[in-house]
Amino acid sequence: MTRKVAVVGMGHVGATVAHYLVAGGFVDDLALFDTNEAKVQADALDLRDAMANLPYHTNLTVNDESQLRDCDVVVSALGKSKLVDTPDHDRFAEFKFTRTQVPLVAKMLVDNGFHGKLVDVTNPCDVITSMYQKLTGLPKEHVMGTGTLLDSARMRARVGEALKVDSRSVVGFNLGEHGNSQFTAWSTVRVLGKPVTELAKERGLKLSELEERARQGGYLVYQGKKYTNYGVATAAVRLTNALLNDARTEMPVSNYREEYGTYLSYPAVVGRDGVVEQLHLDLTPEEEAKLATSATYIKERSKKEEERANQLAQAE
Repeated sequence: MTRKVAVVGMGHVGATVAHYLVAGGFVDDLALFDTNEAKVQADALDLRDAMANLPYHTNLTVNDESQLRDCDVVVSALGKSKLVDTPDHDRFAEFKFTRTQVPLVAKMLVDNGFHGKLVDVTNPCDVITSMYQKLTGLPKEHVMGTGTLLDSARMRARVGEALKVDSRSVVGFNLGEHGNSQFTAWSTVRVLGKPVTELAKERGLKLSELEERARQGGYLVYQGKKYTNYGVATAAVRLTNALLNDARTEMPVSNYREEYGTYLSYPAVVGRDGVVEQLHLDLTPEEEAKLATSATYIKERSKKEEERANQLAQAE
């Protein structure tokens, strides 16, 4: 079966996603899209040149909307990074731009008969994922965001460093918004055969410090190079591969949770048919309250930003 993926938005993240897909031999056909024709053509040429030194071949197309009809997965990586320009590193800073571009992409998908699965990386992730679902009319379980898949990885990396073990030996989740209201659900975290809460007492670990270091991870990367790409692109490709391979992998992606009335990150089993099962964690009362607070924040902030945008549009 031919594996076909499209990447929309060839900035730092989209280009890294495309390179990982090609270098890993994960797809047979890759369609690249960007409004900057020179940039996307250059990326395609660069990737074709790379193939001579790779064990895999990938067929590439550029800005060919007809390719969307039979794509298995579309990855939305469009954006205009503004996080470094805000004192609180708020991902909603990108919303002014992304809210105008996402409807254009959604229309392109609908007009060209796309009926596959959609992976959103575009920020603010949970709100944009919801926008894509509403605008495309795709089933909710077929539209998901990378969400806290990256934030959970950062948490696992910090815990692994503190305990001197591979981060892949740490299991557990960050939940809620892919943003400032997210939190680590420490009741879900296990490592070295024990709950991390037990190890923290035994070894004098301060979980609050580890959580803050994980939360700050993206901002530290931004400070150094003014964008992030490797971590989030890897999360996007992992999610894409789970869809392509029918892996039925449990991961904390942004998916629609009926009980909260919004998209937010919560573990789900992902396979060829998208979100094939939603988990129900046995969280502590404090964690349940944090998750509800995060869900409320997503909904209220989304409403506020939409109202502000409408006011600006009317003023113009």
